[in-house]
Amino acid sequence: MKIKNIYNRFAALGFCLAFACNVLDQEPEIQISDEVAFTNEKSADAALAGLYHQLQSGFYYGRNFQNICEVSSDVSQSVGTWDFYRELDTYQLDASNLEITNFYTAAYRAVNQANNIIAEVPAIEMDQAKKDNIIGQAYFVRALAFFDLNRVFGGVPGVHGDQSVVLPLTPSRAVNESLYPSRPPLVEGYNQVEADLLLALNLLPETQANNTTTRARAVKSTARALLSRFYLYTRNYSEVIRLSTEVIEDSKYGLVEDYLGIYAGEFTAESIFELEFIAADQSAMRFWYFPGAQGGRGELAVHESFISEIQADENDIRGTMFGFDPIQGVYFPTKYQKPGNIDNFHIIRIAEMYLNRAEAYAQSSGTLAMAVEDLNKIKERAGVAPYSGAVTQEALLLEIEKERKFELAFEGHSFFDLVRTDRALTVLGSVERKNSSAPVSLDQPWKQILPIPRDELLSNPNMVQNPNYGN
Repeated sequence: MKIKNIYNRFAALGFCLAFACNVLDQEPEIQISDEVAFTNEKSADAALAGLYHQLQSGFYYGRNFQNICEVSSDVSQSVGTWDFYRELDTYQLDASNLEITNFYTAAYRAVNQANNIIAEVPAIEMDQAKKDNIIGQAYFVRALAFFDLNRVFGGVPGVHGDQSVVLPLTPSRAVNESLYPSRPPLVEGYNQVEADLLLALNLLPETQANNTTTRARAVKSTARALLSRFYLYTRNYSEVIRLSTEVIEDSKYGLVEDYLGIYAGEFTAESIFELEFIAADQSAMRFWYFPGAQGGRGELAVHESFISEIQADENDIRGTMFGFDPIQGVYFPTKYQKPGNIDNFHIIRIAEMYLNRAEAYAQSSGTLAMAVEDLNKIKERAGVAPYSGAVTQEALLLEIEKERKFELAFEGHSFFDLVRTDRALTVLGSVERKNSSAPVSLDQPWKQILPIPRDELLSNPNMVQNPNYGN
């Protein structure tokens, strides 16, 4: 990695020479200020709590990352008045889009807090195992944030995109020689994600204090699971198989027979990495979909075509997780439906590991039957008959794509799955939507990645916009 100490350069941007401030330089909303050095074990624990708090932000996994993904695919659509989601839905974007800017800022806040921990905790006197645990969690969260940022703004190596997002590796309050970071090649961004996850895997314990914290905070299998996802993007199928298998064989995890119970309950065996939301720290997933009569905003709805697909088999339990708003005449998901907006959110579930491995088997020579076996575990759990189609690579990959769409809907996968498999332009070439008499189309390859926020372009002369978006 040639780019070092990038985030040091953002501290001076806070002054901005009396001009616009770089969004990467905003102070995170954390339990312990990033301007205060961590001096003891208690402050390190507070910083770690703050790190997960960044992921819970409404602009990150509190709702925005998932919504950006789903409305950009053929799962969800914008039916309200919030233009920023409408722009994502119709592929009519520019660099001023507020939801894109909010996500960008929230993800870099998580990166900065991780960098604080990585920089400060090694010097604190505490048990070495606990120190490694805290640092390992910081590497995991930084990897997750860099991965998400690159999926949104960078692309997928070998498929689309050639520039990574910037990769700050030190705290923003430090000072370094340059104020203005440049974007490295996309492959460097993915290399950094891999490096962080491998460090996390080495440092993390197998379990945390109890069942809840083991699923709410990173452990070794959390890193293995995210590496499985990462290697699916980079087409390293042997590693996908190896790592998915290790997680599947971990006795802490298993497919929950009651699919509805995954979401009605909390921290079930299904969960590999789950964010907890409570009354004092709410999720906004339910709010943005549920109609006003049920305490929501009714801004987003489900595409009619997706409803038709997922409800085609009346035995599929996943097709029952929808409500209908007679006022707007649209469907909304009930996967997240707890009053008070306190639904937990699953960033990684064991079902994904089976689907990752199924796809890797389907892409590998001589393992099509094993792909069918994994695929059927997901179908049968949902109440669907086993796969009976042609056992060919092409047919299996299309069936796995469909199962991923059904199984992981509203969990932040659909659009990125289509991009990484180079299927986005085909699948999203003509998507009917309620608020348009004509279908909308993802008709240009460059629309598969989103624009760098305008605030960044204004404050950093070295920041390069993605093609065709302008400044």
